[in-house]
Amino acid sequence: MQRIANLIILKNQQVLLLKKPRRDWYVAPGGKMEAGESIYTAAIREFQEETNTVPVNPHLKGVYTMVIRDEEKVESEWMLFTFIAYDLEGIPFELTNEGILEWHPVEDLAHLPMAEGDRTNLQFAVSGKGVQYGTFVYTTEFELIKEDIQVSNEGEK
Repeated sequence: MQRIANLIILKNQQVLLLKKPRRDWYVAPGGKMEAGESIYTAAIREFQEETNTVPVNPHLKGVYTMVIRDEEKVESEWMLFTFIAYDLEGIPFELTNEGILEWHPVEDLAHLPMAEGDRTNLQFAVSGKGVQYGTFVYTTEFELIKEDIQVSNEGEK
């Protein structure tokens, strides 16, 4: 099963997003984990590779199972680990091999073109308390079929 780690920066009520050319969808910078790599290390490494910056004190905000179905058959399944940081060191690239990096007001997460699971995930990362867990099931055309979300808040009853 493929493992993906991504990281969103929230600074001055703006988020740094990567606009991918394939669908013109926005994502948090990130990518595939390497064999034996921790999710924390992967999130930082992928973020650095895609932005040319270093996130300051990132922490985990979400753990997700992503499923692509063709009718009842599972075509692919992967895990996504989402981190957030509130500052970064360096000046981000504008254009990379992966797409275009852009700062957006946090409110734009509600309407920018992106996978609906990413919208749920990233909106929680920037405004939710605790850690979110979930499963997102998509068609092969990336239309959301269903989502199942849970949240845990450490120390809260």
